[in-house]
Amino acid sequence: MGLVEAGGAERKAMAGKLAQRLPLEQLQQQWSAQLNPVLANLLVQGQLLTGISLQLGTTQVNHKLQRKLIGWFITGIDGVATVYDNQATNQTPDLTLSLTSTANVLVNLWVF
Repeated sequence: MGLVEAGGAERKAMAGKLAQRLPLEQLQQQWSAQLNPVLANLLVQGQLLTGISLQLGTTQVNHKLQRKLIGWFITGIDGVATVYDNQATNQTPDLTLSLTSTANVLVNLWVF
């Protein structure tokens, strides 16, 4: 496959957005300035918990974050259920996520 080159005006517009032959140290500083805010976002620092069995009623889930849980959401569920948390009354929020489900279901959770 050959390379496709942008035409006149398109090439000039792109050239203004791309770094042209900068020293490595300067490139690293630019990358750091762009990536560090993304990496510092707590949502990105989460974990995917798969195959979590929720029973009708309340289930304690070990979130494995080794810090207080900020939030969570369901990424997959194998049935119909309403799921909500009880974190306001959870005695160990730094270790567990307390969830109440209206049915027995398997879920995948993103916790952060």
